[in-house]
Amino acid sequence: MSEAASTRVALAKSTTSRKTTRRHPTSTSGSTALLPSLAPLLHEWVPRQRWFAGKGQTVTGFSLVAATEILPLDAAGTGPGLLHLLVRVHQPSGRPATSQGDCYQLLLGVRTTLPPRLAGARIGVVTEGPLAGRTLYEGLHDPRVADLLLERFRSPGSLGPLRFDRAEPIPPGLTPRVLDTEQSNSSLVYGDSFILKIFRRVFPGTNPDLELPLALSREGCGRVPAPVAWFEATTGPEPLTLGVLQPFLRGAQDGWQLALAALTEGRDFTDEAHALGRATAEVHTALAAALPTPPLAHDRTRGLVAGMVERLEAAAQAVPALVPYVPGLRAAFDAVAELGETGHAWAAQRVHGDLHLGQTLRDDDGFWSLIDFEGEPAKPLPERRSPQPTVRDVAGMLRSFDYAARSHHPWNPEWAARCRAAYCEGYASVAGTDPRREPEWLRAHETDKAVYEVLYEARHRPDWLPVPMAAIQRLAAAPA
Repeated sequence: MSEAASTRVALAKSTTSRKTTRRHPTSTSGSTALLPSLAPLLHEWVPRQRWFAGKGQTVTGFSLVAATEILPLDAAGTGPGLLHLLVRVHQPSGRPATSQGDCYQLLLGVRTTLPPRLAGARIGVVTEGPLAGRTLYEGLHDPRVADLLLERFRSPGSLGPLRFDRAEPIPPGLTPRVLDTEQSNSSLVYGDSFILKIFRRVFPGTNPDLELPLALSREGCGRVPAPVAWFEATTGPEPLTLGVLQPFLRGAQDGWQLALAALTEGRDFTDEAHALGRATAEVHTALAAALPTPPLAHDRTRGLVAGMVERLEAAAQAVPALVPYVPGLRAAFDAVAELGETGHAWAAQRVHGDLHLGQTLRDDDGFWSLIDFEGEPAKPLPERRSPQPTVRDVAGMLRSFDYAARSHHPWNPEWAARCRAAYCEGYASVAGTDPRREPEWLRAHETDKAVYEVLYEARHRPDWLPVPMAAIQRLAAAPA
C-alpha cells in the first residue's frame, strides 16, 4: 500500500472513531490515528487564532466530528494535500455540564516541504501517525488550496459529509487572496468578483448568513449580496453551514470608515444616515415578507426583559462604574415589562441581529448594502435565528452613530443626534412607522446594547470605556 493510500485508510478510521484525544496520547492505536498525531500541534496553534472563541481557558483535548480529504496527498509529496476537519475543542469549567465543546472548522494544508511564501501559515511538523514528517499549515493561505475550494463550487455535489451547492455559474481563473481583517471567521477574495466567508465555529442549523440572504434574494431585495454558492456538513440531524460565496462589492466603502471621514472633515452625515435608514427598512420589509412574523407573546417578552436585567446585573458586578446607573437603566427594562403585563404586544420577525455602521457598504453611486447576517457570534444559533423586534437593529445602528461621534476628537454629540434622527426618518419613509414611536422598546434595546458595550470595553479596551458610559448616563437619566 502506498503512503498516500495508507494515509487515506488512517483518515477513514479516524473519522469513524470519534475518540477524544488528550495532549499526550498513550495508546498504540491512538498514535497511528490522524487526530491524536495532530493534537500536539493543534494545542499550540488553535488558541492563538483570532477566530478561537475560548481564549482564557485551557484546551484540554480534541475530539473528531468529521474528517474529509478534499485534496488527496500524492505519494511523491510534490504537491499539497488538503484536510478538512470538524473538531470539538474541549475546555474546563465555566461551561454547562452538558456542553460537548465548541466545534471548529479547520482547513489544513499538508506538504513535504513548505515553500517560503507560506512560512507565515506554518503550524508545525507532524512527528507521528500517518502524516509523520509532513508540514501542517493553514490551508487558506495556499493559492492552490484556495483554487480547489472554488473548483468544488463550480462542480457542486457531495464529498464525504461535505455538500457543495451553487445558485449560478462561477467563472474560472480568479486569483485568490486572504483577507486578514476578520476575527470570528476567515475570508477569501477571488479576483474582484467573489468573497468566500469560512465560518470557523460552527453550529447545527443553517447559519443566518446563508439563510437570510437566500430569503432576501427570493424576495428580490437588492440590498444584500445574494449567495452564489455555499457548502455544508451533514454530520447529524441538522446541517452545519461551513461557508458562503457571495459577490464581492468592489470599490464599496464601509459605513464606519465613511462616518469617521465625515467627522474628520467636518461634514454632515445626515443624507447618508437617512439613506441607511431606508436601506434597513427595505431589508426588514423583505424579511417580513419572506419569513414568518409571529407576534411577540407575553411570555417571550418577559423572557427578553429577564435576559436584559440579567446582563445588566452581571455587567454591574464586573464594572463598578456602572453601579450608580443601575436603577435608571433597570427602569428602561421595567417599562417594557409593565406594558407586557397590560397585554401590549409587539411584532417580531427575523432581523439582522448585529447591525452597525461596520456592517454596511456604500458603492460609488451612493447605494447602501447590508452585510454579515450571522448575528452576534457569541450567542447560541437558535437565539440568533429567533424572531426579534425590528428595533433591535435600529438600536444597534443608533449606538453606532454615537460610537463614531464619541470616537472622534473633539466629541461631537450634535453630529450623532442629527444622524440618529435622520436614520429614523429614513426608516419611517419606507416602513411607514417611525422606530421612535415605540420608545419603551427602543430605549430598552439601546440600554441593553450600551450595557454590553461597557462590559466589552472594560475587558478589552479600557481606553474606550468613556464611549458607552456617555450613553449609559443619557439612558439612565431618560424619563420612564
